[in-house]
Amino acid sequence: MMNDDTKTNPFDDERYAFAVLTNAVGQYSLWPTFRSPPSGWTVVFGPAERSACFDYVEDAWTDLLPSARPADPARQAS
Repeated sequence: MMNDDTKTNPFDDERYAFAVLTNAVGQYSLWPTFRSPPSGWTVVFGPAERSACFDYVEDAWTDLLPSARPADPARQAS
């Protein structure tokens, strides 16, 4: 029989410490600290409890629409 630990997504497991990440277009993500942030994402808060990270995102992410993508230097040269 499986225990509850095998069914819990680590991104939803409040036993872990989390960080808040942002990307180049201003989107936010909660990320468990036992995993390295993916390329293009930067830690802006944490490590902290998952609930504190949610509070941070709620206060900081006021516009759900992504900002304009950074200009691609290769496209500007043409």
